Amino acid sequence: MRPGQIERRTHDYERHGTTTLFAGLIAAVTAETAVKAGSVIGTCMPRHRAQEFRKFLDEVERNVPAGLDVHVVMDNASSHKTKLIRNWFAKRPHWRTHFTPTSSSWINQVERFFALLAGKQIKRGTHTSVKELIAAIEAFISQHNANPKPLGWTK
Repeated sequence: MRPGQIERRTHDYERHGTTTLFAGLIAAVTAETAVKAGSVIGTCMPRHRAQEFRKFLDEVERNVPAGLDVHVVMDNASSHKTKLIRNWFAKRPHWRTHFTPTSSSWINQVERFFALLAGKQIKRGTHTSVKELIAAIEAFISQHNANPKPLGWTK
């Protein structure tokens, strides 16, 4: 690309598959733990259903010390509201759920992380398989978590 030239793709661009990234951003930590504010817990899965979301919640629970209050900010995806997920949260009274209003992804800080991931790792990448794409995503998350910083909102 040259300055002033419009970005484009060749006619033979081929998509080699997709993955679903479930991710949680640790926005703040108010107790002494190994989990740092700004860290991301992420898992790639082949589909975006309640079963996969439940597996992701189990992963978050394994990574967050027991007894801490956990606030989960989610969009209104149908996979976040099923009976399976409601029952999972009902058994964990120290987990609190918050749903963002429709068309308000800017409220959910993990969406900002997704934008960073897309812009810095995926957008211009040439991934020839889903396995390669997942490896790139996991590498970005590991790199981010090596020196995590909480995201700050500015007006």
